[in-house]
Amino acid sequence: MAKYDVAHIREQGQDMVIIPVDAAFTRKSTSDQEDIHSSLQYAANDAGLRGNVVLIWNTGSQVGFRAPQQWHPFFRSPGIWQLVMRNINKTLTIS
Repeated sequence: MAKYDVAHIREQGQDMVIIPVDAAFTRKSTSDQEDIHSSLQYAANDAGLRGNVVLIWNTGSQVGFRAPQQWHPFFRSPGIWQLVMRNINKTLTIS
């Protein structure tokens, strides 16, 4: 069973399900990243969490993310990692 911390927030009129993932995510193939993103979106929907799933990771030197294009400016903003971590308010469990 896998458990993920989630920041389920409403920002700029949009419901966001933001899931921090391990920095190793950045080294996965695009196909693997898409598969993980899709499975987490399905699990979030199944758990009743409204909104698009955004995956975010911190490599120490930069923050990466997978988000809809129109949200990129928000996720590129300074301090985004700290904002997400301060807003963790749910746990998503996948069996």
